[in-house]
This record gives sequence, structure tokens and C-alpha cells, in this order.
Amino acid sequence: MDDLRPALFDQAAHEVEPEVLDGVPVLRDVSVRPIELLRAPGALSPAVVQTAALVGASVVAGAATVALAQRRRTRRMARRRRRTFGPVLASRSFLVDVHVLGERGK
Repeated sequence: MDDLRPALFDQAAHEVEPEVLDGVPVLRDVSVRPIELLRAPGALSPAVVQTAALVGASVVAGAATVALAQRRRTRRMARRRRRTFGPVLASRSFLVDVHVLGERGK
């Protein structure tokens, strides 16, 4: 069963001598500063960007929920209308403008 193990886990692979490095201490130079993350002037912080992304995603999710609810309500009402009135054979739309007129000359 031992011959089925990959060579990576062999005992011989773990018996390698550690490498010895010659380290030289380096004194800190006063003129050298640590590198700071540079942002362009007027750039937004990551917290503001994440907040804006969260608000945008919430607005999109809310709009999708409203659209889905309206579609379900419209389809439900159309189904009831078909049951109540029977099949619609034709449909016409007219624009009606009604004026109530008084007597002439007064």
C-alpha cells in the first residue's frame, strides 16, 4: 500500500537539511519613510464606495420586487376578468371629450 503514495509524501523528501542564510542587520535610515497608499485627490474612501454599491444594489432589488408584484397583480386581475366576462373577441379604444354647453347669448 505504501508504494501507492505520491512521491511528495515520501520520508526522503522530508529529510532535507534546512538552508542557512547569512543575515546582516540594517539600521533604519531616517530619510526613508514607509510606502503609504496613495490616493488621487478627491478619491472616495473604500467605505464610501462599498456603501454606494450597497445602496445601488438595494435600489435595484427593490425595483425588481415592485415590478414582480405589479406583474403578478396584473395577471391575477386579467385571469379574473376572463372568468367574469368570458372571452374577449375584439377590443377598441376611443378618446371621448364631453362638453357641457350653456344657452347661447347669456
